[in-house]
Parts: sequence; C-alpha cells; structure tokens
Amino acid sequence: MNNTEYYDRLGVSKNASQDEIKKAYRKLSKKYHPDINKEPGAEEKYKDVQEAYETLGDEQKRANYDQFGSAGASGGFGNGFGGSGFGGFDSSGFGGFEDIFSSFFGGGASRNPNAPRQGDDLQYRVDLSFEEAVFGAEKEVRYNREAVCHTCSGSGAKPGTSPVTCHKCHGSGVINVDTQTPLGMMRRQVTCDVCRGTGKEIKDPCQTCHGTGHEKQAHKVSVKVPAGVETGQQIRLQGQGEAGFNGGPYGDLYIVVNVKPSKQFEREGSTIYYTLNINFVQAALGDTVEIPTVHGSVDMAIPAGTQTGKIFRLKGKGAPRLRGGAQGDQHVTINVVTPTKLNDAQKQALKDFAKASGQEVHPKKKGLFDKVKDVFEGE
Repeated sequence: MNNTEYYDRLGVSKNASQDEIKKAYRKLSKKYHPDINKEPGAEEKYKDVQEAYETLGDEQKRANYDQFGSAGASGGFGNGFGGSGFGGFDSSGFGGFEDIFSSFFGGGASRNPNAPRQGDDLQYRVDLSFEEAVFGAEKEVRYNREAVCHTCSGSGAKPGTSPVTCHKCHGSGVINVDTQTPLGMMRRQVTCDVCRGTGKEIKDPCQTCHGTGHEKQAHKVSVKVPAGVETGQQIRLQGQGEAGFNGGPYGDLYIVVNVKPSKQFEREGSTIYYTLNINFVQAALGDTVEIPTVHGSVDMAIPAGTQTGKIFRLKGKGAPRLRGGAQGDQHVTINVVTPTKLNDAQKQALKDFAKASGQEVHPKKKGLFDKVKDVFEGE
C-alpha cells in the first residue's frame, strides 16, 4: 500500500487538517453505510473508509503511516479483532548496532528471559447507534483470547508433574555461543534453544495446551461507554487482553468506538445538526414547526421572511461534552423548498402576488413535447 491510499479513500490531500479528515470521513461514512446505501459494493467502500479513518484520525498513527506506509500505521497491531499486539509503532524490532555489540560483549545477559512479561493487548471495535453515542451505553463484548491454560494453570506441564530445570542452560534461559569473526573468536549469549528462554524443561507436557501454558478461550466483558463518545475514540479495559508470560499480568483490551450515522442528524463534538425543509409560504409568513431532537420533539418558531441557510440554535439539545461541562446545542438549518408542480389555482395566486408586488413574470411557454408529457403525468 502506498502512503497516499488512505488519503485517496477519504478524498483529502496529505496536508489535510484533522478537521477536514473528520468531515470527509463523516460524509463518506454516511454515504456508504450499509443501513442506508443498499447498492452493491457500498459495504466494502464503507469498510475501506473506516480503515482509512482509524489511521488518519489518530495523529500518531497518521505520522507513522506517512513515514512507513501501512506497516507503520499498524505498528504492533494484529488484525484489530482478536489479533495480538496493540502497541503502536516500535522500532525495537529492527535491532541495531547496540544489540549486536551487547550480544558479543556480554550486554545481552542483562535481559532476563525468565522475567515476567505482560501479555499482548487486543483491540475490538464496538458499533454504537447515534443515540447510544450521545447518551452512553453498556455493551457486552465477546471475543477469543489467549488465556492461562485451565488444566495446568499456566505451567505447561501435565497435572501432577512439574517443569524441571533446563539441562542445557541450567535455568538461566541463555547459553554461550562462540563465533569466529574477523577480530577473532567472539562469545555471545543467545536464548536457549531447548527451553526457549524459560529456564525450565517440560518432560510431560499438558495435553490441553501442549506445553505452552496458554489456550484459546472465549471471553466476554461488559464495557460502559460514556455519553458523548465519537468514532475513533478508545476505551481501555485493563487486564482484559491476552495472558502474560512467566507469570506476567494479562494485557489490556482497547475498545474502539464506531458510531453509525443517523438518517436525520449529523454531529460534530457536542453539536448536533439538523436540516429543516419548509415551503416558501412558511418562509414568507412564518410558522411554528415541530423539530425532532435526540431528547424528544420541540416546537420552534420560524419568523416571517426566513431565508434558506438561516440557522437556529436549540440550546441544550445537543450531545454532552465527554469530559464534563454544559450540554451541547442542536443547530437547525433552514432549506426553503421551491415547488416543482403547481395547479391552476396556485399558479394564479402567484401571478396575483407578482402583480400586487409590481413584478412581471414571463414563464416559458410549453411546447408540444411538454404538453404531451403533462398529459402522461396527470397534469
């Protein structure tokens, strides 16, 4: 994958601001969402947009992607749904001169392979409705993870037996290897190939985990999603990831929020947006109309002479701010709809209005084709 594909999916440039990226994502997410768009290929495009935004919507992931492409964006992630790793980009995998020299001159011995190590983190996406994101929700998450083997309690040995000290490394987890170099014979320490660094040998392995101490288990956890969350935000559940090594703690589970688009509302932060279509009579004379909000319908007065594009604010009818504070507002944008079909009485009324206003209107005369079309359309 090249370093611009995610930008191309969202239709933005590499220099786009986070605000531009977020707006492009919301527009495309709503356009291709399977609940709204039933055309073939829409669901696949929706997934592509989601994947692109998960990277570009995060400053650190975006920086890694710009520099290293998709490999940098994924960093330590697995596939994001029950895969291993969630650690962001880590250059330690490249090794380096420091590792080479430390292995030859004894520095590697300071790394204790028997030390407890935390398990891998996991990532899981939770879909929320528009309303659930506004008010918060409690979701049950089910997934598979590497857990401590229930048969051997993580020892890797058959019940009734115990691991023994490794005969090759004598429990250290490392062995010395002599290597001929241009500078002469060099001795370095490497992980023991018998015990794989654990310092223990399993003579009679557990039949459930085959000596690994881990087994795949179905797991479920309840997560409380706070009110006011947005797509791309994460919730960390400590200790709900995969089992650790050498008695280390479990990793963490990161819940990534995905908010499904609403058919009538849009949202940015704590502000909710709604477009109200009115006719030109309501716009000219004024009216009181019922406006839907996530908190229930409210009446809103439209003053006489209201123009298309006019924005009214319904205070406190938006979403809560995630980190506390006052409730957001709902913005109502007016769209005056011009009628496309008028009966004779309506046409005459408009002509009388034009005459009373001192205006002359010269509508286009219909040709034969237009008249035939009107007959078939019932006019």
